[in-house]
Order: sequence, then C-alpha cells, then structure tokens
Amino acid sequence: MDKARLKAIRTLIFDYDGTLHDSRQNYIAAFKRAYRYLVAHQKAKPREWQDDEITKWLGYSSKEMWENFMPDLAKEYQLAASKLIGETLLEKVLLKEAKLYPEALETLDNLKSKGYNLIFLSNCSEAYMQAHQEIFQLDCYFDEMYCSEQFNFIPKHEIVTLIKSEWQEEYLVIGDRIHDLEIGHYHQLITIGCTYGFGTKAEMQQSDIRINNIQELQELL
Repeated sequence: MDKARLKAIRTLIFDYDGTLHDSRQNYIAAFKRAYRYLVAHQKAKPREWQDDEITKWLGYSSKEMWENFMPDLAKEYQLAASKLIGETLLEKVLLKEAKLYPEALETLDNLKSKGYNLIFLSNCSEAYMQAHQEIFQLDCYFDEMYCSEQFNFIPKHEIVTLIKSEWQEEYLVIGDRIHDLEIGHYHQLITIGCTYGFGTKAEMQQSDIRINNIQELQELL
C-alpha cells in the first residue's frame, strides 16, 4: 500500500450495515417474517433457515436481493415481502433494538476530529437511513448521507460516479461486501474491507486493506 497516497486521502465513504451497524439479528427476524408471508400465500415452501443463509443477503439492495434469491417470484409478492422486511427493520430501530458495533461512533468522531469528510453510502431505503440518522444522530458525523433508493437502486459504484464531483479530494471506501469494494475497482480507489461484517473471505480478498474491528481505523488513518 502506498502510504503517501493513504495520507493524502481526505474523504471516506462508509458502508453502514456490516461496517458500522450490526444488523444481523434484526435482519434475520425481518427475513423470516417475510418468508412466512410467502409460505402463507403458497409462494414458497416451509423450511428452516440457517443464519448465514440469511445474512448473506445483507449489503444487497432490495431489488438485487430478490433478483438473486427468488427471481421467478411475481413482482407483487417481491414488493410485499420487501415491504415486510423494511417495516420490521424500522420497527426494530424505533424499539431501540438496532445496535452499532463497539466504538463505531467514537471512531467516526475521531476521524471527524482529524479533518476527514465522512460520506454515508448504503444499499438501503430512505426511511431506513433517516431512522438510523435520528436514533444515532449520524448527521453529527457524516457530511453527506446517500442511499441506493435515492438513485433507483443502481449499483454503488454508479452512485459514486454521480456524486464524486462534489468531493474532489482523494478518497477511499470502507465496507464489508463486494458492492463496496467494486467502487474501488471502478474508480481506482483504496478499499478497506471489514472482516467482521457479512462478506465472504473471497470478497475480503478484493480489498486493499483489511480490518478486524472498526476502531482499527483510528490508528490506520
């Protein structure tokens, strides 16, 4: 890694779920609720799900998830099941059952104090982003917050193409899934892979730097 290039970076693009927010249990509950709906409407067969079979979809946009998970499911049922997942995740936030990884906010505060611009970029809905913004006061840390729903769920690397003119300084990407690392590949950016998130080992191999917990960024940057 070119240390001089790393030192020149002033803007950091953060993924959210699996990077700052430990969404495992809430997403598992939401997924199972949606699957029960599909079973009740005879659109899916009853079955038991292993946690890792469910969490592998974390980091995908709703559109991308259904295209890969049940591509033949009628659109109306995809939308209804997606709505159930979204409603459940929002309920969890409002019940204060959402939790960030240890030292997540402290790390953001540390990086902010060092003069970095912080950008939030998640494959989520606007309602989800806004709920987390309010609960965790994320706007105290992030200069801008973007979600894929604002851009009709296009890939993250395409979103960065649209927004990067606003941030002329050198920047890097921090995330736990291939969608985040693709940003680096498309835009020739340094990428930091979060091994504690939901990505596979193969995905993490695509990153330039790997961290085992979020607070490692305080020493790295």
